[in-house]
Amino acid sequence: MNEKLIEIGKAAKEAAFTLASAGAKKDEALEYMSKELLADTPFILEENAIDVQNARAKGITEAMIDRLTLTKARIEAIANALLKVKALPDPLSEGTLTLRPNGLNIQKVRVPLGVIGIIYEARPNVTADAAGLCLKSGNAAFLRGGSDAFNSNREICRILAAACAKCGIARGAVQLVEDTSRETAAAMMKMNGYIDLLIPRGGAGLIRSVVENAPVPVIQTGVGNCH
Repeated sequence: MNEKLIEIGKAAKEAAFTLASAGAKKDEALEYMSKELLADTPFILEENAIDVQNARAKGITEAMIDRLTLTKARIEAIANALLKVKALPDPLSEGTLTLRPNGLNIQKVRVPLGVIGIIYEARPNVTADAAGLCLKSGNAAFLRGGSDAFNSNREICRILAAACAKCGIARGAVQLVEDTSRETAAAMMKMNGYIDLLIPRGGAGLIRSVVENAPVPVIQTGVGNCH
């Protein structure tokens, strides 16, 4: 298996172990992520401009380029989305308590899944959305975006990981696979022992590939509007 993927997997596993008991640090990190994205907007736009230029050179459709393109307003929306995730109740604090006829109390308590791998395509906002949702639920995010948004994704992920570190959460909680080849994606699908759940977010071809090839547990989403 790809040595870099194993390195990411080990760091994600270590981070996931600490995230399970991170408590209020998760919300602190989400707020800091939001602030840092806004503060570093010029750097994100610079990297995104490279992606857009490369996409135009490859002849990608205008509809796809629009999905790829970031603006100041779109980055503000990404940052605000993280604050909305922060405002959600902590799912790990919820549980159910059942009193049996014999007086025995049985409690069900929600726990994190561990490391969530997400394979997605052209939209760079998914990097922040996925990282934020994983963090809120106490899971490490193992992210693999598409090649068209590589520079944007790398910069966003760098900002998010640094924000985590400043709040006492391991950088391994948010990681991006920088090799966007199909071979690396295929290897990621087989990372039993490192990835606890794999989620494909994209078109029918991507979803089919993950479902057919991944021995790692998969959540199969629909195509089109996925809510």
